[in-house]
Amino acid sequence: MNRPRYSTLVAGALALVAVLLAATAVLMDWSGEPHGGKIVVKVRLWAEPIAAAYRQSFEGFNRTHPNIEVRTNIVAYSTYFNTLRTDVAGGSADDIFWLSNAYLAAYADGGRLMNIGKTLGSGAASAWEPAVVDQFTRGGVLWGVPQLTDAGIAVFYNADLLAAAGVDPAQLNNMRWSPDGDDTLRPLLARLTVDADGNAAEAPGFDAARVRQWGYNAANDPQAIYLNYIGSAGGVFQRGDEFAFDNPAAVEAFRYLVGLINDDHVAPPASDTNDNGDFSRNQFLAGRMALFQSGTYNLAAVARDARFRWGIAMLPTGPKGRVIVTNGIAAAGNSASKHPDAVRQVLAWMGSREGNEYLGRDGAAIPAVQSAQPVYFDYWAARGIDVSPFFSVLDGPRIAAPGGAGFAAGDEALRSYFDEMFLGRGDVATTLRQAQAAANAAARR
Repeated sequence: MNRPRYSTLVAGALALVAVLLAATAVLMDWSGEPHGGKIVVKVRLWAEPIAAAYRQSFEGFNRTHPNIEVRTNIVAYSTYFNTLRTDVAGGSADDIFWLSNAYLAAYADGGRLMNIGKTLGSGAASAWEPAVVDQFTRGGVLWGVPQLTDAGIAVFYNADLLAAAGVDPAQLNNMRWSPDGDDTLRPLLARLTVDADGNAAEAPGFDAARVRQWGYNAANDPQAIYLNYIGSAGGVFQRGDEFAFDNPAAVEAFRYLVGLINDDHVAPPASDTNDNGDFSRNQFLAGRMALFQSGTYNLAAVARDARFRWGIAMLPTGPKGRVIVTNGIAAAGNSASKHPDAVRQVLAWMGSREGNEYLGRDGAAIPAVQSAQPVYFDYWAARGIDVSPFFSVLDGPRIAAPGGAGFAAGDEALRSYFDEMFLGRGDVATTLRQAQAAANAAARR
């Protein structure tokens, strides 16, 4: 007796749902876009502080482009590129998405990106940081609008720990690493590394198992550490799209770094750093590391969280001088976007001084539009922080940032070999030879 009544209620509910869905369809035109012809352009990125700056920037864009709404989509860096690959292949990727040089090739070669020269005009690139333009140019075509540049690598120092060891910060700008007798970095780090009993690493009674203060952050870190060492040794990491780090200079560089960790014990063990890219930064911020080699991408965190006197010094020089790697980020237009003209207008804004300088106003990132960069320098100058060491090194030679077709697969293949090498297991030259073969085999699949 109750079943007919129950069916009637269900039918009524379904009818109500149908009405609501129909109303939604009218309001949204089934496109997910606001009623009234406004176009939604979605921008995917992986950094929340930058997303906040973008939201302010896009509010400015909307004042002169009322028919286009720009929305940011934040995806965690840990899953960003896997998710992006899946979404691009499935046709559900955002209209514009951040890219790093390391992952450019597959999307550019696969026809997934807008040609920026055709989209914005061949002269647009003259306004942007040349190093970032070069990184996102492949086959003579620019495939992204430069957004951020990391500048160079420098060394943050804890002035209190230096004073306790009797080290003048001015000495740091003359640091030199070398496998020969003219090395000054290793003995300096031995003075700055201290065990639980207060013995420096240079002292006979030093206990390497009970370190309370590290001298330095030698680690399995390409951008901040080992690419710069390879470059300053005169070696290469890649030749074109091929992994090529099995060369005498690179072997020399890796042996030096692995020795700092496992022989001299002046840097944290790789068991702490291989799987935790923030370990060394956190040790520095906790006052347990004297020198922290890194880039401008950690400047805001150090300025915010350090509770000690600190400063910035030049990168150590090597046998071939100071050679650094620098990276950038570009905004790529999705060639499959349903709104190519709206995407063009948003990309033009992102590549303009007015649109790009929002990213540098709070000191979080260096704008890649050259005319927008003064806001970044003004921010740090107003706080009494000299950022020049990150930029002085740009006048010297550079080692190319890794990338190319198959890079992601090759990088994944070499990781276990590098992890073992930094743990001090196996011969460095043998490990590099095996890692290179594995990386290139994976990259060619």
